[in-house]
Amino acid sequence: MTTLGELGQRAKQASRALALARADQKDAALVAAGDLLVQRSEEILAANQADVERARAAGAPPSAIDRLRLNPARVESMAAGLRQVAGLADPVGEVVEGWVRPNGLRIEKVRVPLGVVAIVYENRPNVTSDAAGLCLKSGNAAFLRGSSGALSSNQAISAALREGFAKAGLPEDSVVLVEDTSYESAREFMRLRGTIDCLIPRGGPSLIQAVLENATVPYVIDGDGNCHLYIDASADLGMALALLVNGKTQRPSVCNATESLVVHAAVAPEFLPKAVDALAGVRLVGDQASRAISPSIGPATEEDWGKEYLDLVLSVRVVEDLDAAISHIQRYSSGHTEAIVTRDLRAAERFTAEVDAAAVMVNASTRFTDGEQFGFGAEIGISTQKLHARGPMGLRELTTTKYVVTGTGQVRT
Repeated sequence: MTTLGELGQRAKQASRALALARADQKDAALVAAGDLLVQRSEEILAANQADVERARAAGAPPSAIDRLRLNPARVESMAAGLRQVAGLADPVGEVVEGWVRPNGLRIEKVRVPLGVVAIVYENRPNVTSDAAGLCLKSGNAAFLRGSSGALSSNQAISAALREGFAKAGLPEDSVVLVEDTSYESAREFMRLRGTIDCLIPRGGPSLIQAVLENATVPYVIDGDGNCHLYIDASADLGMALALLVNGKTQRPSVCNATESLVVHAAVAPEFLPKAVDALAGVRLVGDQASRAISPSIGPATEEDWGKEYLDLVLSVRVVEDLDAAISHIQRYSSGHTEAIVTRDLRAAERFTAEVDAAAVMVNASTRFTDGEQFGFGAEIGISTQKLHARGPMGLRELTTTKYVVTGTGQVRT
């Protein structure tokens, strides 16, 4: 079996070629890979069905099955994502800024690829395609380590991608999939210093904790999303109800789904009964004030306030004012996305200034924190840390910069 070190060196070698690839060549590779995904959809779906059946037999919850399952529309969406990335501007070589010093030196800050971008992820086979496409467009090799539960899907998808990239004259090893999904392999993967230039984990708290404890390479945390929706005293309650239902139920198994509802006491008696009715099928847990208004709401524990459910569950809290809402959110936020519904400009301004998160929404669903919705194309993740990227990670977030200094023989005195 090929060792992790050998796989990493293949990715490193491919990254050197990708750093020099022309934009039109990368675009052709993405289009070819997208076409192959569609052409091989039956093969990919058959592999995915085998993964789904194994997950069901192992007792995986419905939310995990949803993240794992592919269908023809999702395969087409993956292909469309590659084509969309092909249509985006190539960030490599972009001059971020430039100036001339008094001694005549011309200095330019230029975007360049990171090199080898490693992704360790759980049961989301679409990540295989999204990550490889974004890495290729930004001139990076994608070094992928998925979960055992999605291995058959990932193998089928990566095979199509590798062939598509090769058709355009780029290295097959522009995407390298690790097929050893053991825990020992994961730890070794996170410690490949000198090979991996940036590691991005895509998964739940246990995966993030494993990275924090084991990684010796630079990483960007794609953290969990305990996303709050705060209904202010001045909110349009019809709008608030629509945003709540969309944020919680449109796709509950993703990180930008609304997990926590915070309601101003002035509107709670009117709003909460409507919310309970509109969220039929969602299990609600709340504080004493919310339960006094709507007895069908169950009791919340301290753990509930900070939990990313990824399921049809929602925590509910009633607060006395905006200060209490901000305090509650700041205490329990995971730093992903927080939203306010209000018609009060000053309340909106305070909320956006004081709430510390990668994205802060005013009168919009938390579900919009997404690379495609932001206009970035497919994203590689949503960073909840502050260095070097924050929020949806698109092409520019997969580059770094270097200074190119051009002189005419200047020497330092």
